[in-house]
Amino acid sequence: MTEIKYEPRWPVALASLAAASLPFALPRSLSMFPPWIVALLVSLLVIAAVVTHYTHKPMLNQLFGYAMLVVLTAALLYSLTTLILALPHHTEVASRLLESAAMIWVTNVIVFAVWYWRLDAGGPNARDVRQSHSRGAFLFPQMATIVPGTDGKSIAEVEKWRPQFVDYLALSFYTCTSFAPTDVPVLSRWAKLMMMIQAVMSLTTVALLAGRAVNIL
Repeated sequence: MTEIKYEPRWPVALASLAAASLPFALPRSLSMFPPWIVALLVSLLVIAAVVTHYTHKPMLNQLFGYAMLVVLTAALLYSLTTLILALPHHTEVASRLLESAAMIWVTNVIVFAVWYWRLDAGGPNARDVRQSHSRGAFLFPQMATIVPGTDGKSIAEVEKWRPQFVDYLALSFYTCTSFAPTDVPVLSRWAKLMMMIQAVMSLTTVALLAGRAVNIL
């Protein structure tokens, strides 16, 4: 029987808690609920997801994981939409606009990274039971690089490589900064659509919000 090597979940938990704490830096008008409510909900769902993972309950683990992502995504979309609508009314000073744009941008990176991590190739629970990562929504360099003398096997197959959260975090960061996946081609339609949405949100945050704030400094 093949031993299952579980991917560590603590990087995802820390990133999710960090995203839940960022609304504390936003003006109250840009938060859907008081920041402590979002932070509490996310914290409880993260704890539940971690517990169900270590007690080997994958269905519950996915349920809590998706619920946590829905809360973070709703808070992100509300903050971005409210900030855009507030621009014509000059309800926030320039410095607060810059701070808010930066917080929303960072949250965008984290939230979409967790979405990619949760959805790619069936999710982390499905990836854990595979020896290597050879198919998925994203073509990581390790999957495409052939090792000489191995009958066409890739680095992922030879080294039993599987992507972890930091790989999806880097992918999300590249999408928000260059508006492209750089060294990781996108293969799945759902992933392409999500990256388009993420790039539009990032472009809106950087170009519209930060640009407006700089102009009125």
